[in-house]
Amino acid sequence: MGEQEQAGLRLAVARLRQDHADFDVAIEAMEAMGCDRLRIQRMKKKKLAVKDKLQDLEDQIIPDISA
Repeated sequence: MGEQEQAGLRLAVARLRQDHADFDVAIEAMEAMGCDRLRIQRMKKKKLAVKDKLQDLEDQIIPDISA
């Protein structure tokens, strides 16, 4: 993988980390406001999808090395 591809992946990881943090803040705010449980659950599902994408990209940057 070239340096340019690495840089692109790192940028995507940074964006996804920010998205994940934004979902955290939004979910906390929704819970504090007593929002509908279904809406909160949907937000949590979206947050999990972002986390999964983040993990996939991180795995591409730092591949798992078997002993």
